[in-house]
Amino acid sequence: MPRPLIVAATAAEVAHVPAAFEVLVTGLGKTAAATSLSRHLARRNDLADLLVVNVGTAGELRDEPVEGSHGLFEIGTVFNHDINADAIRALGYDPRERLVLGEHPTVLATGDVFVTDPMVRARLSAQADLVDMEGYAFAYVAGEFGVPIRMIKHVSDNADESALEWVAMVDRSARVLGAWAAAELS
Repeated sequence: MPRPLIVAATAAEVAHVPAAFEVLVTGLGKTAAATSLSRHLARRNDLADLLVVNVGTAGELRDEPVEGSHGLFEIGTVFNHDINADAIRALGYDPRERLVLGEHPTVLATGDVFVTDPMVRARLSAQADLVDMEGYAFAYVAGEFGVPIRMIKHVSDNADESALEWVAMVDRSARVLGAWAAAELS
């Protein structure tokens, strides 16, 4: 089994990941996530034996929670929601805005918008189940380096005004993510 490198945007999200795991905290947003992970992977000489595992929080875009999920999801597809992909495609370029990670049905929308607006939530919910600010960047970078990736998200809020309470809610998610890492990656 490849050795996991656990990546997250904030230290709060990985606060309960067992100390035996290698952890990289990148900072918030796609730019910080892509830059930090790229810099880290470029320095390594063991990429063939590595598995990037992004753990983190996400806002739930659906009004009805998925039964039996307990708020924990493995992402099958991630897409960059704040790029004008159709316009870029019309210019003859492939924006690669949608990346398939595996067979899991959960779709994650990633963008540099901290979603609290009901109109944005409604628009995104037509295409995705969850929303975050880094997942697409992690998947894109891992793909460019030829490193497999798994993405595990725990719902911390409803991508509405409750998202503004993220700081108060993140520890609950971090405990679930840490327990998942201990059970699934050890």
